[in-house]
Amino acid sequence: MTTADVHDVRDPELPGRLLVVERDALVPLLRDRPDADFALPTAACPGWSVRDVLAHCSAALARVVEGRFEEGVFSPASNDRDIAERADWTNAQVVDELERGLTEAGPVIAKAGGVLDGIALGEWVHAGDVREALGEPGAYAGAGLPEALRLLGWLTRERRHVPLHADLDDVDDPLRLGETAAPRPPARYIGDAATLVRLYAGRPVEEASYELVGVEAAELNLFG
Repeated sequence: MTTADVHDVRDPELPGRLLVVERDALVPLLRDRPDADFALPTAACPGWSVRDVLAHCSAALARVVEGRFEEGVFSPASNDRDIAERADWTNAQVVDELERGLTEAGPVIAKAGGVLDGIALGEWVHAGDVREALGEPGAYAGAGLPEALRLLGWLTRERRHVPLHADLDDVDDPLRLGETAAPRPPARYIGDAATLVRLYAGRPVEEASYELVGVEAAELNLFG
């Protein structure tokens, strides 16, 4: 990966590729899990179980596929309603809807011109939330990490986010994120890629080893 890869031109197919990679990794894992695991709490989403996170994700993708974006969509109240609407579903039905969404949302996101790209990254991050709750290794890494970093770079540039230069322990080339023409000098991050994702997603990093200079961790949160 080069620094130009994450900044120059939007790749409309990138969100869909990330969703498909996550589908192929997450869905088989979920289908092998007992029902009890779906009731486990998620540290990243206080008050939500694994099932709640999955229901939120499947509902969000269904909205994308069906073009249902009423006023207040994706607000906390809207998310809670989406989860409640699936309360009588089996866990298998939630996973079925999630699989369909991960498969079908990509082309819709591609045609939307960029306004829905963040949903794909959010879905991938939530998959990390689920893997962490289930005790799976590499919660915010895995096969989708290269595409997730590319999408993260694009989103931080488009949203004129804080400029940051990241030297990643597990990626060969440095990553530049945020607004390239910002008046402030770039902040500096040294550490692994998964921890960088956690920071941008507002996930706990208490046990991680990293260095962050020139910016507060809270300033990096894309979803806060």
